[in-house]
Amino acid sequence: MKNKEVFIILKKFFPTLAIGLAIFLAACGSENGSESADSGGSDGDGGKLEELREKGTVTVGFANEKPYAYEEEGELKGAAVDIAKAVFAELGIDNMDAKLADFSQLIPGLQAGQFDVVTAGMAILPERCENALFSEPEMKYGEGLIVPKGNPLGLQSYKDIAANPDVTVVVMEGTTEIGFLKEEGVSENQIVTAPDIPATFSAVQSGRADATTGTEMTVKMALESLDSDDLEFVESFEQPDVDGVPSYGAAAFSLENADLRDAYNEVLEKLKEDGTVAELLEKNYFSAEMNMVQPGEVTTEAICNGEI
Repeated sequence: MKNKEVFIILKKFFPTLAIGLAIFLAACGSENGSESADSGGSDGDGGKLEELREKGTVTVGFANEKPYAYEEEGELKGAAVDIAKAVFAELGIDNMDAKLADFSQLIPGLQAGQFDVVTAGMAILPERCENALFSEPEMKYGEGLIVPKGNPLGLQSYKDIAANPDVTVVVMEGTTEIGFLKEEGVSENQIVTAPDIPATFSAVQSGRADATTGTEMTVKMALESLDSDDLEFVESFEQPDVDGVPSYGAAAFSLENADLRDAYNEVLEKLKEDGTVAELLEKNYFSAEMNMVQPGEVTTEAICNGEI
């Protein structure tokens, strides 16, 4: 018997009880409606953003990759870090609690609540969009290749690696380059992974790999820092003709923290328009002309939908 039928019977034979029941149900409905509104509003004006404002601190995940985000003499630096610092300062959050992680563990760390945001210049990809909320693009970048001094195998592109099945290329775990290599025809058994950039360089130096690849600025800066005569940056490298190149880097947030991502985007757009983002890119070895993404030029939604 449905609730409405029960109520009609009560109203006919027990009018006083029916009135009491009606008042009770109305009160319950009001409470449930209030809870529902509160739940739906957790990603509205309050939620995570308000929580971080009260604490005054945001926990950021990074992967120690120059020039995007890295720790040097106990200080967190890099283009992605500086942009995030500027945005969060405008949002009333002045402190950053930095947590280092392997690149492949950054999104899992977001999902587990270990970080409030990832500031690693992480490339926006449709598959990553299923597991994280990305801000609008903060920068764009291409790929680079590192080989032994003199480039003995004459590698100028990913296709050159694919054409020689004896070539082994080492790549940092969880990065887009693994997919790019495969799309250019490099077989899976030619690709090995390492936890970070220094480990990839070491693999090439020791002869365990014939080349390593990563984003252009990352491998170029890492090579400069290494100051080694064993390796060289391939200046004539041909960029792969694959989806995702150039890559668009952005801050990443938990799927549950849309309020924080939206507030971040609002400030980010203002900092792009007033020249702050261009200035911070230039400060961190990028080119404002080559690496800057103007507001509306490319959207995260379009990248996540596979339109770019």
